[in-house]
Amino acid sequence: MVNRDLNLEEKIRTLRKEYSSDLELDVTTVASTPMEQFRRWFDAACSAALDEPNAFVLSTVGDNGQPSSRVVLCKELSDNGFIFYTNYQSRKGREMAGNRRVAATFFWGLLERQVRIEGIVSQISRERSEEYFSGRPRGSQLGAAASVQSSVLDSRLALEKSFSECEIRYQGCEIPCPKEWGGYLITPTRCEFWQGRENRMHDRIVYSKPESELHWVTERLSP
Repeated sequence: MVNRDLNLEEKIRTLRKEYSSDLELDVTTVASTPMEQFRRWFDAACSAALDEPNAFVLSTVGDNGQPSSRVVLCKELSDNGFIFYTNYQSRKGREMAGNRRVAATFFWGLLERQVRIEGIVSQISRERSEEYFSGRPRGSQLGAAASVQSSVLDSRLALEKSFSECEIRYQGCEIPCPKEWGGYLITPTRCEFWQGRENRMHDRIVYSKPESELHWVTERLSP
């Protein structure tokens, strides 16, 4: 018989946040493109001094159809989409190599805002990845060189040994960008902006671009 923490289950059932923001979202006032609208919201998130406002959940799908998600950091914005960096041989890297369709979710709880993105991912140029890598803190560079991301480790000690070996190897010289490390661009095909509102009557505005359309189409969705 499984002993359950009934108090914990009761806490879970009764957890409830009442959204009370007076912020509004309407198709008549949003930007003409999702990237422009995202920049508006991202600037507001930065101004609100939120912890890591560039953190988002990246979802990929493996060959067996199993989705997997993890939090990564958006490091660049362009008119074409969102750029993040990782190891090409990590689980997400392998899954993106097999299926370029991904999803991303930003959530800024203090502002009661969420952005959901669906799109196509592609590797950015090697030159651009190396340029970004050269500007990272040295510790982060060593970490990227020392870790075979997502591979099985015998122990924490083995990871620390690899890091120490990299420190010795590159002492007094620049650390080259590992060939298996670099950036990805998510080019959005659909973006939804969600604003929490009172009584769960949330505002949801979605941008989509059907194949027959040259420009983004914006629509309001039921909460």
